[in-house]
Amino acid sequence: MIPIKPVLPDTPAPSAMGTVQAYMQPGLLNLPVLPPLSLYVHFPWCVRKCPYCDFNSHEASGALPEAQYLQALRADLEAALPLIWGRKIYTIFIGGGTPSLMSAAGLDRLMSDIRSLLPLDGAAEITMEANPGTFEAEKFRSYRDSGINRLSVGIQSFNPRHLKALGRIHDDNEARRAVDIAASNFDNFNLDLMFALPGQTLDEASQDLATALSFAPPHLSLYHLTLEPNTVFAKYPPVVPDEDASAEMQDRIEAELQAAGYGHYEVSAYARPGRRARHNLNYWEFGDYLGIGAGAHSKLSFPHRIVRQARYKQPASYMEQALRGNPIAESNEVGRRELGFEFMLNALRLSDGFAVNLFSERTGLPITAIDAQLDEAERRGMLLRDHQRIRPTELGQRFLNDLQQIFLAE
Repeated sequence: MIPIKPVLPDTPAPSAMGTVQAYMQPGLLNLPVLPPLSLYVHFPWCVRKCPYCDFNSHEASGALPEAQYLQALRADLEAALPLIWGRKIYTIFIGGGTPSLMSAAGLDRLMSDIRSLLPLDGAAEITMEANPGTFEAEKFRSYRDSGINRLSVGIQSFNPRHLKALGRIHDDNEARRAVDIAASNFDNFNLDLMFALPGQTLDEASQDLATALSFAPPHLSLYHLTLEPNTVFAKYPPVVPDEDASAEMQDRIEAELQAAGYGHYEVSAYARPGRRARHNLNYWEFGDYLGIGAGAHSKLSFPHRIVRQARYKQPASYMEQALRGNPIAESNEVGRRELGFEFMLNALRLSDGFAVNLFSERTGLPITAIDAQLDEAERRGMLLRDHQRIRPTELGQRFLNDLQQIFLAE
């Protein structure tokens, strides 16, 4: 974390009196330090859009404009540099879409550009998402040689019937082969699984987990299938397990993972000791992140304000605008009234909650700014707190949306 002075980044240094006045202005924050900074890189193309997916992904038709896109990413990063001067990058996440469609040479170029423009922490966690249908052993060895040190593999299921229902491009044999390649080339990797799938039984969900555990992954992400708006599944809903059945699946998953030595540290995340996802932890602890690429989002802190940005969403528009030096489609300052909710929206996802002083450190507001909401959450039995820590109870974790909404600004 970087100590900072109470000076706006886009104004001249004030006099001593000006500094005092800046602290007293009601619209300004007073951040004592800047939070850790991460980099997110979005690769927007995939082989086929899954019917449940609401991410900014686009089916590839013909040859990908990889060289032009990489050029746009570099231009995007160069344009963002004045906002993050002197700040070190602690984690990188390359997501999508399907980043593993990128050629080995393309990934190497991307990592070279990042290293030439940004100071990376010596122990930076660098994660890349990968689809089992795109696994080639030699290419993934090249990814590792280019600097990728953590892989996140989108398995979703090892059951061929469920993979077909989810519209995945890989089958169960390719899923197993992908995990073998990941485990052979990376010391640190994550497997994504989903449950409450169309027609899935409790035993089938348990079998998916048992198969995943047989590979001894350092990290597992377990997601409940949700029918998101503007997806094929929302338009043509499949028959999925009811609430009682899906809750039973979740209970069994948690019990089996606990027995296998995995800590349930976030709503959907389980890890062996020392293998928590540092990039995602930075999000959940309201750290900063610079997002580059089509549709990528950023959250950047300055001494007296916090800014959110969004890049142009369509790949063609993004490339055109980024190469012109204007990749940002939207930019706005997070208001004081929204900060409490935004912080709690993230931090309450963590099973252990957060240290009390982290709230002031990341928002620039005193913890007393949300006292009334904390009291209400505690009264409902959804929150525990003392002078050192605030964390959700088991009830709060189970009904997380209700807990988070308590902190929504009126």
